Amino acid sequence: MATTARAVVATLLEPAERPRLDVAAGGRFAMLHANSLPETLRTVRQRSVHAVLVSPRCIEREHLPGVAELVQGFPGVPTVAVLSRHDAQASQRMLELGACGVRRMIDLAGREGWRRLRELVTRPTAATESAMLGSIVPALGAPTAECRRFFEVLLRLSPRVTTVRGLARELGLGASTFMSRFFRAELPSPKRYLAAARLVYAAGLLESPGLSIADVAYRLEYSSPQSFGRHLRGVLGVTASEFRRRYPFEVALEDFISRLVVPFRPRFRTFYPLNGMGDLGQEL
Repeated sequence: MATTARAVVATLLEPAERPRLDVAAGGRFAMLHANSLPETLRTVRQRSVHAVLVSPRCIEREHLPGVAELVQGFPGVPTVAVLSRHDAQASQRMLELGACGVRRMIDLAGREGWRRLRELVTRPTAATESAMLGSIVPALGAPTAECRRFFEVLLRLSPRVTTVRGLARELGLGASTFMSRFFRAELPSPKRYLAAARLVYAAGLLESPGLSIADVAYRLEYSSPQSFGRHLRGVLGVTASEFRRRYPFEVALEDFISRLVVPFRPRFRTFYPLNGMGDLGQEL
């Protein structure tokens, strides 16, 4: 059975607020508590973070440029001001955070605030995954339910699953059986689909100016930035810097659809990659 990785949230909160957040998480998301804004920025660069929670009381006026750097450098990661106490200082800092680009505020003084926080952090899909699903699944045409399921699992797991063997294991299948079904259906290999999906994620991450090529390589669990570069040269014939310049997310997504989806729509209508219902018909 496929496993679901917990969402990760970076926080810059007063020490007294942290236990309440940990209890609210209830095991559904992991909190990475930082003690300073530079430490928070390092966490966002090094980890795949779903959101950043910032207490206005932990931000001094001289820290505001760093908050602006966080918001502008990582547009795909929502920075959220969390308020648990109301006073003049907190209100003033909220205004200043808004001027730095922080557009979300959650008031944890009431039950509704906690509900909104859980909803924000545990939303079913990240923004990149949602965009991919919203474009790729409709482009499949009229696939079998199994084929659609394969693509949904592929797009959800490809940021952290690096091999076809790992993908097959998540689907409860043997790797050789899984690959043979694509071969018999005259479809691109699952390895090709997985590699291409991972590059679409890479393109999305590289749109964040705060992430270096090395940051993206490690986020996607390549063994090194050099390994990521070799993958790009092997698949697209470009360097990592060229990929960043020439393949923004929308271009990479369209390339995936035009090469690996549209030409194979007729075959998706009779393709059973998960339980092999089509195998019996071919043997008969």
